[in-house]
Parts: sequence; C-alpha cells; structure tokens
Amino acid sequence: MNYDLLNNNRAALSGVIATEPTFSHDVFGESFYETYLSVNRLSEQTDLLPITISEHLIRDYDLAVGKSVSILGQFRSYNKLDGDKSRLMLTVFAREIIEYDENVNPNEIELNGYVCKPAMYRTTPFKREICDLLIAVNRAYNKSDYIPCIAWGRNARFAKNLQVGEKITVEGRIQSRDYQKTLENGETIMKTAYEVSVSRIIV
Repeated sequence: MNYDLLNNNRAALSGVIATEPTFSHDVFGESFYETYLSVNRLSEQTDLLPITISEHLIRDYDLAVGKSVSILGQFRSYNKLDGDKSRLMLTVFAREIIEYDENVNPNEIELNGYVCKPAMYRTTPFKREICDLLIAVNRAYNKSDYIPCIAWGRNARFAKNLQVGEKITVEGRIQSRDYQKTLENGETIMKTAYEVSVSRIIV
C-alpha cells in the first residue's frame, strides 16, 4: 500500500446516521454497505452525504439510525451504468470510525490532485462569482477519483485561471445540493449533487 496516496484524499465527517445501512456490493469476498450521514452546517442547514462502510466496521460499531458518529475516510467516485449512459457517482468511503466529538469541525476534506477539465467560471444574476472544477485524485492500484469542486468569490477568480494538468491542493467541505433536471420527455425531477465546496486552493 502506498500511504502517500492515502494522504491525497482525506475526509473527516461527524454527524448522525440517517438511514439503515443497506448492502451495496462485494469486493474480494468482503461486503460493503451504504448509508447516509446527516452533517450540520454553520448555517443550521444539513448535508445528507452518502457513506460506504465495510462489513467489518458495521460489526464493530453501532450504526443505528440516530446514532452520532465521526468517520475518517476518502471522498471517492465510481461510474454506474444508468440505461445506456454512465453516471459519475460519489461516496465517502469510511476507513475508520472514531469517538464522536461535537467540538471538532464536522465536515473537512483535503484533496491533492490534478485539474482534469477546463475550469467553468460564471456569475449569478446577483453577481456572485462561481467556478466549477473537476479534480483527478490518484488512488492505489492505478485508479483515480474524479471529484467535482465548486469555488466562490475570490477562490473562483483564482480557480478560473487554472490549467488542465495543473497540480493543486483543495481544502473545504463536502456538500449535497438539490437541483431540478428536465428529462427528454419534458418531465422535471429533483436530483442531488455532491461536491466539495472550496475554502482554500494551494498550487
């Protein structure tokens, strides 16, 4: 195991288990489960974040709905076939569950990776500056995670000049965001996006 690669992607979350863990998949005979963690923001809103946990952690810890937990892990991506299309899915892969501490920052992430798509800069009707980035973060076994990030204000102005292939460090928090999507038949449905809200960019 390359431990430097583990440090490329570090997430720490504290919150409340919102759903019963359900079976997701097996890898080399080990079962993995999915649940959602409700994480408070300073604004008193909450982010409902997907968590993937191995059967070993589930056996060792009480993950009942309503239980407060702190999770250390990585924000990972994978492709999922949806009909004839491939969708980028995101989840926090739990490596460790630690004692819950309400005094620590409940939502922190640090990524070390590479800009893999041109930055998309825009302003809202209220003149708020936003820049979307997609960061490729190397993982062990020649894999990479592709993590969408969103920067605001001064960070957005800086991020819009980043070049594809440029190595950067991003610090921030993981957020969930609901949005409306219009289907080909004209029907509108609600979807949820997961991304890193950027507080700091280092090049």
